[in-house]
Amino acid sequence: MGRHAVLLTIFFAFVVTLSSVSYIFLEFYKLNREQYINSTFLKYTVIMRIYRDHMQKRTSMTMLDANLALYNLYTISDIEASKKIVKEAKTLKMENFKVANDKRFAKQQFGVQNQVDVRISMIQDKELIYFLIQGPDRGVLLLDEKLEPYREWNIFYAYMVIVSSIIISYILIYVRLRPLRQLRKKIRDFGSGEMQTSFKMNGEDEIAVISNELENTRQKIRTLIESRTLFMRNIMHELKTPIAKGRISAEMLESEKQKERFSRIFLRMESLINEFATIEEISTGFTHAQMQEYRLIDVVDGAIDMALVEQECVTRQLDATLKITADFNLFATAIKNMIDNAMKYATDKNILISTQEGEIWFESHGPRLKHSIAYYVQPFTKDEQAKDSFGLGLYLVDAILHAHEMALSYEYIEDKGINRFIFEPIFKA
Repeated sequence: MGRHAVLLTIFFAFVVTLSSVSYIFLEFYKLNREQYINSTFLKYTVIMRIYRDHMQKRTSMTMLDANLALYNLYTISDIEASKKIVKEAKTLKMENFKVANDKRFAKQQFGVQNQVDVRISMIQDKELIYFLIQGPDRGVLLLDEKLEPYREWNIFYAYMVIVSSIIISYILIYVRLRPLRQLRKKIRDFGSGEMQTSFKMNGEDEIAVISNELENTRQKIRTLIESRTLFMRNIMHELKTPIAKGRISAEMLESEKQKERFSRIFLRMESLINEFATIEEISTGFTHAQMQEYRLIDVVDGAIDMALVEQECVTRQLDATLKITADFNLFATAIKNMIDNAMKYATDKNILISTQEGEIWFESHGPRLKHSIAYYVQPFTKDEQAKDSFGLGLYLVDAILHAHEMALSYEYIEDKGINRFIFEPIFKA
């Protein structure tokens, strides 16, 4: 939900609003319809009075029809048609009441009127409203031609107008927020190292203002990165020139001991410059990495060649078919630094490289590290033994591993006196 929290919140508000409006209009429709039926059914009081007079006075049907006609009520005389209407009609409301059967017997011995039950039903068949009077011995179906059935169109139109307004408002909000998705994609691309990504957006709304501010920031960041890259490249170029001259001059020395010493110094300086270049590449977004699938043993062999150590100093227990997805040069540089680290700290100048459940282990005999691994992955840190180290080795290893979604960990095997450095995946399968 986190990625679409705003859109989901708006959608939730839209659903709640639409549901609430629909429920309110449904209840209002029921109440309005009930009120209309009740107000219309009040006409039954007139019918009840006329029918009561008819029952008490024993008037003829002609007189009953004449009295009903005064109120626009007409008797359906066709019995078959009446039965069909009553069968197919929908009952809107019904009520029972009592009517005195005969005025001559209105008072009985105990003062109770001689009454009969009469039911009046308001029914609707198609577009016509009828009143059905059902007595103990017969029934009468009355038609009110001027009475119209309940119409819900007004409420329906009002409901559709409000719902349409809500839907249109939601669509407009969604359209206005749509640039946020494009902006998020651009930010993700920019974070992945695509420095040419442009955030510029037309318009004057809040999203356009933010996008244009990001574009200004992007241009400033790009300028700073280009300036730093140019500065670093110039420095490294200028440093490599005297190093190359120094190596040539060292070869002219007559003393083999001095020659070897200066060669080692210049090689070390050149190695540090290369490490600086690698650090610069990673810190600027790791944009030139070429992630491909390689056999791990080939990458390890490349690292051994880079470390300039004897093959017998490195013991490999690796599956020849095991493959990893990595940038060959960078990952080999990380392994090479681990080999260099072992050569400095190991008491026997040997290192064992093996794999265990997706992890790569580097084991060597030596004393326990005095600090946690977090201390050594910081730049320019070292132990007292590493006199010729500027503390960039493990820092570079950690940076390369993070670029490959891996992490560097450390443990010490007490009973065997072994330092074990581990390349472990951040997300294990």
